Amino acid sequence: MAVRHHLIRRPPEVVWEVLADGSRYGDWVVGTSQSQPEKGEWPQVGATIEYTVRLGPWTVTGQTIVRRSEPPYELELEADSGPLGTARIAIEVRPWGDDALLILDEHPLRGVGGMLHNTALDALLQLRHRSMLGRLAKVVEHAPRHAGERS
Repeated sequence: MAVRHHLIRRPPEVVWEVLADGSRYGDWVVGTSQSQPEKGEWPQVGATIEYTVRLGPWTVTGQTIVRRSEPPYELELEADSGPLGTARIAIEVRPWGDDALLILDEHPLRGVGGMLHNTALDALLQLRHRSMLGRLAKVVEHAPRHAGERS
């Protein structure tokens, strides 16, 4: 089970603004070089984004679909990486004083990732999530401040 927490020094609504921008996932999702909305209004249930992962000279295109969306606190996604399978990615944004506590929970669902899921894979996901949440925090914390938001 790959669950990771990260304190982001901005309110949940500001975190949600970044999560709600399907074109920004390449800015913070580790391994993704670019993303763009594909179908529907991101992050409404059923909407999709397409993403590209570069592995040396190869590129792999995948798709992520919104399975559950409760702005500005909960977003559940299913990432489809083709032959690697699919994964459930749950993002919870909790108010934490003036800040946001982000909880990321990712689990393989189908395909090779689901069949090979073990503690070693979870350890690799933890490393990826540490980097990914640090990148997300930088993107969010460098966003322009809103009126009334503390510095």
